[in-house]
Parts: sequence; structure tokens; C-alpha cells
Amino acid sequence: MVAMTLTSNDAGTTTLAERARLFAETSDEWLHRVRLDPQGRWYERLDGDEDCEVWIISWLPGQSTGFHDHGGSAGAFAVVLGELEEATTRSAQIFDGGRVRPFGRHHIHDVRNTSTAPAVSVHVYSPPLSTMNRYDLTPEGELIVLQTETADDW
Repeated sequence: MVAMTLTSNDAGTTTLAERARLFAETSDEWLHRVRLDPQGRWYERLDGDEDCEVWIISWLPGQSTGFHDHGGSAGAFAVVLGELEEATTRSAQIFDGGRVRPFGRHHIHDVRNTSTAPAVSVHVYSPPLSTMNRYDLTPEGELIVLQTETADDW
């Protein structure tokens, strides 16, 4: 397994993106754990400590997160297999196998599998997720908080 020693001083988005890339490159160590769930995205916490955590997520076609933030955590995700689309209120872009997307503490996005094949991604957060806000996008393009989830919810 990839070492996860991070401190709050070096857990910037560049470091998180590098961690996501390293976990993606060593997927042979954990890919066997991935499951596909037609009821919703499957996810598992793969590694972590008090400063940083790593999650793996599988996505069947049409599955998405909906608009959400990461409760003040910075992060990065790397697509391991397939492709994912990340949408913000301003744009959308496709990330395919090997691409990494870092983001800051106040980033709000919707990640989804718009392809016709399953996808697998690895996500790194610092500090570890403790809350997430879910949003609805109004016709005017504004985000309204729908609910706040805590770590106990996932």
C-alpha cells in the first residue's frame, strides 16, 4: 500500500493530487476490492490517518454524486478505469483513466459517469471528511443547500 504520511503543512492540493496519482498507479494492490452496485455508487475507505484519507469509488453508467462540497476538506481524485465527468456551476469536463483532478477546500461539484461503461476512481481528502453538504442547482444557476451529511452517514 502507498504510504500516507502527511502533515497539515504539506497536504496542499498538489500533494493530494500526487497521492491520488500514486494510488491510481498501484491499483493492482486494491482493484480486487472494487464492487459494482446497480443501486448506487459503491465506495470504501482504503487508507487514512488523522491528516488524510483515501477512498475508492466505482460508478456504473448514469451514477453521480449530485452537487456537493467536502465540508472544508481539500482533495483530489484520479480516474483509474473508464471516464468521469465533473460539473461545476460554470463548466463540465471529462476525466479519463490516469487523469487527476485536485480541488481546494471550498470546491463544489457533481461527479458522474456519463459513459456507457463502468468507471473506478480514487479520492484523497485532507483533513479526512467529517461533513459534506449536498446542493440543488436552481434554474438560475444558484446552489441551495439541501442537507448536511456527517461521517456517520457514510
